[in-house]
Amino acid sequence: MFEDTQVKEINRAILVGLNAPSLTREENATEETLEELAALLDTAGGTCLGTVLQNRPNPEPRTFIGEGKTAEIKELVGTLGADIVIFDNPLSPSQQRVLTEELGVTVMDRAALILDIFAKRARTSEGRLQVELAQYK
Repeated sequence: MFEDTQVKEINRAILVGLNAPSLTREENATEETLEELAALLDTAGGTCLGTVLQNRPNPEPRTFIGEGKTAEIKELVGTLGADIVIFDNPLSPSQQRVLTEELGVTVMDRAALILDIFAKRARTSEGRLQVELAQYK
């Protein structure tokens, strides 16, 4: 059953964050939180190719970061050869789907990265089941 979980091979990533006054302090991305995300990526065995911090008044409902910034990140993905984009902020399932389609690579948020780290390190069957349950939620 564990083989069907969503443990992803994370290799070359671009890290993205949004800083918006309308978000809570915990939801906002900063240079410091992006550095922490890069450390998490390193723990997962990935490499950070670059970071993008977007400042805007509010998250854009469809892409979270806006169409212009999405196009900029798509260009970075192609130029740098990234195979994943990881957001510091929580994304809705629809935002994640839209961004994956627009960017042409896997998109995940911080919570998904942390779950992947736990999934890779779970040793007992109980631990693997707990991680699998968290991934489904």
